[in-house]
Amino acid sequence: MTTGQEPATAVRVDPHVQVVRGTPDDVELAALVAGLVAASAHHAAPASDTDGAARSARARWTAPRPRAGALPGRGPDAWRWSLHP
Repeated sequence: MTTGQEPATAVRVDPHVQVVRGTPDDVELAALVAGLVAASAHHAAPASDTDGAARSARARWTAPRPRAGALPGRGPDAWRWSLHP
């Protein structure tokens, strides 16, 4: 009783996430998937430049700055000069 159609072959796909230990319930798996989606969305490029001011302010705070003066020297009197420019 063959119909002339070949049986569908199963394609093996390696999972991106694997549970190593324990048996997570539906809520725990949903939280994991939501976290993975949020993490992958963080790396996506922004759709519009509506938060440009916030981004530039954050860049000013995190930008490395040259030190105002040299570090105080070492020695027994270094603490006295540590606050002098």
